[in-house]
Amino acid sequence: MRRGELTDDAWAVIAPLLPEAGGSRGRWRDHRQVINGILWKLRTGAPWRDLPERFGPWKTCHERLRRWTADGTWDRILAAAQVHDDGTPVQWTISIDSSIVRAHQHAAGARKKGGSPTSAATPGAQDGEAIGRSRGGLSTKIHLAVDGRGRPLSILLTPGQAGDNPQLLALLDAIRVNEPGPGRPRKRPDVLIADKGYAHDSTRRALRSRGIRHVIPERSDQVARRAAKGSTGGRPPAFDRAIYKKRNVVERCFNRLKQWRDLATRYAKRASLYRASLVLIAAIIWLP
Repeated sequence: MRRGELTDDAWAVIAPLLPEAGGSRGRWRDHRQVINGILWKLRTGAPWRDLPERFGPWKTCHERLRRWTADGTWDRILAAAQVHDDGTPVQWTISIDSSIVRAHQHAAGARKKGGSPTSAATPGAQDGEAIGRSRGGLSTKIHLAVDGRGRPLSILLTPGQAGDNPQLLALLDAIRVNEPGPGRPRKRPDVLIADKGYAHDSTRRALRSRGIRHVIPERSDQVARRAAKGSTGGRPPAFDRAIYKKRNVVERCFNRLKQWRDLATRYAKRASLYRASLVLIAAIIWLP
């Protein structure tokens, strides 16, 4: 095993979730070898054609990434990793935030299928291929929810100029953790922590209606508006400074994701493939 490749413990979790290595066209190239090739590409940010020969043909690795994106294999791997019994179960003090990544010129120009966006069948790939124009140029925004230890729970993509707050409820709805035992997957956190970008009255009402305790600071204009109303302005929303200090885990998770150069800069034309790469590395963060 070389640096950045799957450990034996991680492979033991992943292997049962992969399609059988065979089919009408004969045996497939070894799944572990192919995934290690994908990880090498994500870690280095190199073009697919520069993939070392020890991982097999680059087209095989790219095709496997694309095929397992379409059939949901990467999402199943992340779901299994989230409930893997490593002695540190999911901690339901959830933090959310977003981060922008520059889109390389190679990411632009994806062909349209029938003149309509391809995002309908791709979780989190809103507005076509999730590439927009923000202050820094062409970019994609990653919206992320993490547990109390900074491990990814859900990932959405939007164009870089999109706001944070409209994605909050969609990000929460994307959380589905199949905890041990019978019952439905768990979705609701004990506490939700977010910064001022999510400090909207409608958001607070929506969270209260779902019974979700939240720790979100007020913006200065909201404080001033309430103070101007005097006694009719009402009380400020509850805010626990001690809990809010734990929000840094989501920033640390973004740092871990962006250590993978292919994620720190988006090269993939398809939002589905870029998100699949994020999901794969999110699973790696969970696994031993």
